Amino acid sequence: MASVVESIDVKVPVGTAYNQWTQFEDFPLFMEGVKSVTQTDDTHLHWVAEVGGAEKEWDAEITEQHADERVAWNATAGAENAGVVTFHRIDDETSRVTLQMDVVPEGLVENVGTALGFLDRRVKGDLERFKEFIESRRSETGAWRGEVEAPLQR
Repeated sequence: MASVVESIDVKVPVGTAYNQWTQFEDFPLFMEGVKSVTQTDDTHLHWVAEVGGAEKEWDAEITEQHADERVAWNATAGAENAGVVTFHRIDDETSRVTLQMDVVPEGLVENVGTALGFLDRRVKGDLERFKEFIESRRSETGAWRGEVEAPLQR
């Protein structure tokens, strides 16, 4: 399993950064390789992306979501991954977005790419493009302010 953690400060209020992140179908606008994200209901997403030169698909479930704080997910089918993005208020006009992901690379190309730091660079680049996207707009394309509670661990 490969893990990556990256953070970026964005010059928008924490609510704006969070609201934009809940617009999953807009992810192809700033995430490299993401071809589409289809939200099928409040907690389920279908992803299509290019990874290591090959197209991959997976389904993911939002396992926890709290407005202006965090969104956590876990893949339920297809490419194995899980993660959490957290939002931190720096001041009224600045927020820190931190993305933590765990990915299971498949095959030689993905394993070599992960070993060479491609995943780290992709996540860092995605956050930089998110920063450019939201700062240039100064407002979100939409918002979902619902709550999703993490399941109790047994």
